[in-house]
Amino acid sequence: MVKNPVVLGRPPLIRQTNAQALLRLLRDKGPCSKADLVRASGLSAPSVTNVVATLISTGLVEAVGEGNSTGGRPPDILRFKAEHGVVVGVEITRDTLRFLLADLNGGELARSETRIARSQSTPARICEQISNEVRKLLRNKKLMATQLAVLTVGVPAIVNVEEGTVIALSALQTWNDVPLGPMLTREFKCRVVIDNDTNLAAEGEYYRGAAQGKMDFVFVTIGEGVGAGIFLDGRIHRGSQWSAGEIGYLRVPAISRARPAIHTYGELEKTLSASGILKSWRGRGQSSRIRSRVRHAVDVWDLAAAGNGKAKRILKQRATILADVILDLALILNPSLILLGGELGNHPVLLHELETLLGGSEFPIVRLALGTLGSSAVLWGAACTALEPAIHGLLQAARQQI
Repeated sequence: MVKNPVVLGRPPLIRQTNAQALLRLLRDKGPCSKADLVRASGLSAPSVTNVVATLISTGLVEAVGEGNSTGGRPPDILRFKAEHGVVVGVEITRDTLRFLLADLNGGELARSETRIARSQSTPARICEQISNEVRKLLRNKKLMATQLAVLTVGVPAIVNVEEGTVIALSALQTWNDVPLGPMLTREFKCRVVIDNDTNLAAEGEYYRGAAQGKMDFVFVTIGEGVGAGIFLDGRIHRGSQWSAGEIGYLRVPAISRARPAIHTYGELEKTLSASGILKSWRGRGQSSRIRSRVRHAVDVWDLAAAGNGKAKRILKQRATILADVILDLALILNPSLILLGGELGNHPVLLHELETLLGGSEFPIVRLALGTLGSSAVLWGAACTALEPAIHGLLQAARQQI
């Protein structure tokens, strides 16, 4: 007979573990009775009763009415109070700050967006803008600052997640080795997480987008920058120096042999990004009338889809380079899915061109697809990855009672 391993621990730890398990059940299953929790958890009825009583006293669970009676007293129906706390996701781009306020079930409560003035883009000024906007979001929803459990910020940079340090951010000035996490922790008395924006976008697609249920996939984003979020064995792979997925620094054959420099844009990024596409488009060989129709790099892809010759040549050139990158990723990592995102990456005409270029390979090329969250991927990744730490933190704060 095979016996299941017995997990031993002190009573407070056991009660804490039981509380986490019951909260997860209430979040997943929705309102239910204590009897339902006993059946679903395998815990004894007295254990469930004791933990539920404490969770109610801490404000994480509440009774919302009575269920159907089976002959005795109707059971109380319990629910997880998702509004007991909130999380905020923030995305920093070259010229914009984006915000998402969500409850503890990941339900969207509010969004906002503010511009970054070039003269006001220092780390201190950005922290001030973030602080002001988050407090404004909380006030508008009549929430107290103490209800903010986790603040997660995505930046287009290499980030030491453990320390909350932005190692290098090329898009903004004086953003090298910036202790952004500690700076924001002084503003908010809650947990603050700083992460690479592409990694968070991959997390967003995993929790709410096209990669749900995928334990191994790569999210390639192409827009103002170029990067990859590598998801292996159900978690983001960041590498020993936090730079896993920085494919923008890959050398481009026949274009450049320059060595990667951490504080400048990579060669692949210069070629595939929006600025690189626009630079090629604005060269010779196009009428002024057609040139004037292109205000953004993605307009070139639209023109390629409509049959414009120059746009199709630019698309083919870039897709050929990107196909080599995707093939290399597939051979090295062998993921089950490679998603394309970003302003330029998330375009059907690019996907079609890549599928054509990769179609003849004898090696098993993974499935290519477009991300489904669009420009919201980073914010949803920031919010969703904050939920478990937020709930754990609230339980830790109440552990004297549990």
